[in-house]
Amino acid sequence: MDQITKHLMTEFASQNSLTKLPEDKQFEHFAAYIATNDHLSDSLDTTDVVVGSGGDCAIDAITFIVNGVIVTDPAEISDLAATNKYVDASIIIVQAERSSGFDTAKIGNISFGITDFLSESPQLPQNDEIRESKIIADALFKQAGLFTRGNPICFVYYVTTGKWQNDANLTARRDAAKADIESLGLFREVRFECLGADQIQALYRKTKNAVSRQIVFERKLTIPAIAGVDQAYMGVLAAGEYLKLITQDNGEIASSLFHDNVRHWMEWNAVNSDIRQTLLDAAQQHLFPILNNGITIVAQRINPVGDRFVIEDYQIVNGCQTSHVLFACKERLASNMFIPVKILATTDEGIRNSVIRATNRQTEISDDQFFALEEFPKKLETYFPTFDAQYRLYYERRPRQYASENVEKVRIINMPTLVRAYASVYREFPHKTTKNYKGLLKEVGNEIFGKDHFLSAYYAAAFAHYRLDYLFRNNYLPAKLRPARYHILLAARLMLFPDPPAKPNSHEMDRNANKLVESLRDEEGSKKLFAEAATVVESLAQGNLNRDHIRTEPFTESLLRHYGRKFRT
Repeated sequence: MDQITKHLMTEFASQNSLTKLPEDKQFEHFAAYIATNDHLSDSLDTTDVVVGSGGDCAIDAITFIVNGVIVTDPAEISDLAATNKYVDASIIIVQAERSSGFDTAKIGNISFGITDFLSESPQLPQNDEIRESKIIADALFKQAGLFTRGNPICFVYYVTTGKWQNDANLTARRDAAKADIESLGLFREVRFECLGADQIQALYRKTKNAVSRQIVFERKLTIPAIAGVDQAYMGVLAAGEYLKLITQDNGEIASSLFHDNVRHWMEWNAVNSDIRQTLLDAAQQHLFPILNNGITIVAQRINPVGDRFVIEDYQIVNGCQTSHVLFACKERLASNMFIPVKILATTDEGIRNSVIRATNRQTEISDDQFFALEEFPKKLETYFPTFDAQYRLYYERRPRQYASENVEKVRIINMPTLVRAYASVYREFPHKTTKNYKGLLKEVGNEIFGKDHFLSAYYAAAFAHYRLDYLFRNNYLPAKLRPARYHILLAARLMLFPDPPAKPNSHEMDRNANKLVESLRDEEGSKKLFAEAATVVESLAQGNLNRDHIRTEPFTESLLRHYGRKFRT
């Protein structure tokens, strides 16, 4: 391994608490991260996707992305399908080798392993992680009736520390491997890429950069100075230039750009179908600027040089539906078609939130919901880093918010992780963390992220998750227990404080949360605590750690009974 790649891998392992793993496993996680990162809107925890070991079908990592979300449980697929009424999926498969070159035989092994893994009757041995991934894959393809945009896309990455030079033999073998996977008839597209040291280094550096795009914005007006707004423009933008803003380098739509848009993609409802009809009619396209309400973009920075604009760290706060329809119809858009847009740069969160509210008035969003989605996370963002360095966490309000900062990635807690951890530790609903996560989200703004809730309880839940996650990452706890990790979190709290949690706005809750944090600060003590909690959970499971058994209400009831408690609905 060359010196630069080794340095970057070591940095990645350090930031993700993987230094206890042997170098070959570190490289598997590193390769999975750089190959998969470009397909995601949220941060990637490689411990959820790395499957390499004996019986891995020549697959070191496999990631399922459904409707823009990483899926680690088959129940999540049915939940997303029921919520969105469609399924749009990608499968990213990675094989990583520290060798300094590419091998035709290895490429053949990769395609053979993948085709066997995806077959109805696999013949190759499968380890536990591969078997779990197979269950997820089968659950995905059972939703074929909702593949309204077409079958999933399959991305295959063969990663080594060598140099890809388009060798004729290697290229021919890669193309044959791609054809083998295509012949399964499961995917609308298969991409097979071989990544060497140059690509590894470029992709890793890219993960540290905030999103930035350059466009040509000719037809515009400068909006007069507004207090708190650095720059603001309105006008019409050529369709091709707008597509540059919403398209990732891999050709997919950049779903992370719509994080602040309160109305997510609503598939082909009546409004979106009408927009598509206009775009597909060559005689109607020119009317688009007067038929559409337009798109609003809020950026951290805008650097204009004449008509060339570099827009950095931006969100599309209004225009999610229009953007998805434009992307779907991109091959049919005329070069002289324009889109009405407003672009502004501000670092003032109050102005940013006001713009989001104003541009989303068409959807009824309660004040509590806005508070939960905007104001409460802002408080968490400020509160989490106030602790001493060894106990410090960071709440991520926006996707990849800390990508360019020198922050240990394992200390970054995003909303899904925090909601799940808090629901497990203090709502005592660990069974809802995957199978009914949608139900948990309905509590946001009331039972979760409430206006008067003490922040200490959210930090305590996040810190407990951080401590437990470290034990899994470094093999102090066996991977077979990962499906039960949210029950282990609850069990650990019950071991220390078996009484029902206090009201989230009470001083008693604040005191108990601080006591939990104090108990977890001792690293060896927390290791012992979680080991004992894991033993209790495994014993109650009677050896059956299957997620369909563990992640259920009856199992939560049995755990509470073990500590003399009754289940609360």
